[in-house]
Amino acid sequence: MTTRFSDKVVLVTGGAAGIGEATARAFAAEGAKVVVSDVAEAAGQAVAADIAEQGGNAMFVPCDVSKAEDVQALIGRIIDTHGRLDCAFNNAGIDVEDSKLADGSEENFDRLMDVNVKGVWLCMKHEIDAMLNQPGGGAIVNTASVAGLGAAPKMAVYSASKHAVIGLTKSAAVEYARRGIRVNAVCPAVIDTDMFRRAAEADPRKREGAMNMHPVGRLGQAEEIAQAVLYLCSEGAGFSTGVALPVDGGYTAI
Repeated sequence: MTTRFSDKVVLVTGGAAGIGEATARAFAAEGAKVVVSDVAEAAGQAVAADIAEQGGNAMFVPCDVSKAEDVQALIGRIIDTHGRLDCAFNNAGIDVEDSKLADGSEENFDRLMDVNVKGVWLCMKHEIDAMLNQPGGGAIVNTASVAGLGAAPKMAVYSASKHAVIGLTKSAAVEYARRGIRVNAVCPAVIDTDMFRRAAEADPRKREGAMNMHPVGRLGQAEEIAQAVLYLCSEGAGFSTGVALPVDGGYTAI
């Protein structure tokens, strides 16, 4: 166990599975006091409990990031428990789209925007407020996507939501750069998570297609995104803010 984040207080939303779970575990392994948050309460509690059983410091707080009262209560709980918030990984998000734009539903549009955009905005709003009221500022990383760096056919609204996350990231980074708060984003390509596996089960061609879209010829791993997040939150990235970092097996280099 290393101590790069020793005694740092870290929030991970969407921490019950996939990229969020891997990142929560990685922060804990490096000495952080981790707050795991998710709408999936049983799974989130299991992640926090397992981290604690392995010698880490973790607690679970349920939160629907699309609800202002939930987010405010989440940040309040962190401050009440730990007295500060050093790093936040705003990872909670959904993908409920598989149709061309004209065939999409208003219900899906609203849900995607509520979670992926409003959720990130609400989290940043309250995280930044907490960080402004403590010495040392803080670091925030948002989960965007390579879909936020270009087009994503049959995922137009998801793509728009991730473009919006990058816009929020860059704007906040500039607004708070002189207040000691750094704001960056990670932009994964296709990662081998349970969410992707469920989609691939319905259409096995999706796995092969996803592997072939990456020049490295494989899917990404959640732990690889986690390490990018830890870097962006670390002192080693102290001169980096407003970055939308592709972690994509070379996809955006094509």
